[in-house]
Amino acid sequence: MSQEFIATGRRKTAVARIRMTAGTGKVEVNGKSLEEYFKTVNLQNTVLQPFEVAHVANAFDVSVNAHGGGVNGQAGATRLAIARALTEANPELRGALKVEGLLTRDPRMRERKKPGQPGARKRFQFSKR
Repeated sequence: MSQEFIATGRRKTAVARIRMTAGTGKVEVNGKSLEEYFKTVNLQNTVLQPFEVAHVANAFDVSVNAHGGGVNGQAGATRLAIARALTEANPELRGALKVEGLLTRDPRMRERKKPGQPGARKRFQFSKR
């Protein structure tokens, strides 16, 4: 059996767990094809970016289990997981992926709603009288 690389990526509240094996470039997300799951070309490019940077397009098959968050967060989480799996497969790719910022976990999270106000920063309307 060919070697399998397993990695996890996170973005906002989305989590993507991937299994990457040598193959023909088939990407499956939650049992659907990449084009079926991530409908816009922008999201598809986000997911495939690590392969382009590493110049290994169509060299690996990827099976993704993504949950939580929205499609943008899931695409970002999948991108991080793929980049991590590629460095596991070939440590020499680390430099190229790092320069592009693909190995950095995006720390930005939604700010929590505060008590006594309608949102994180919004205040209820002030009435002087």
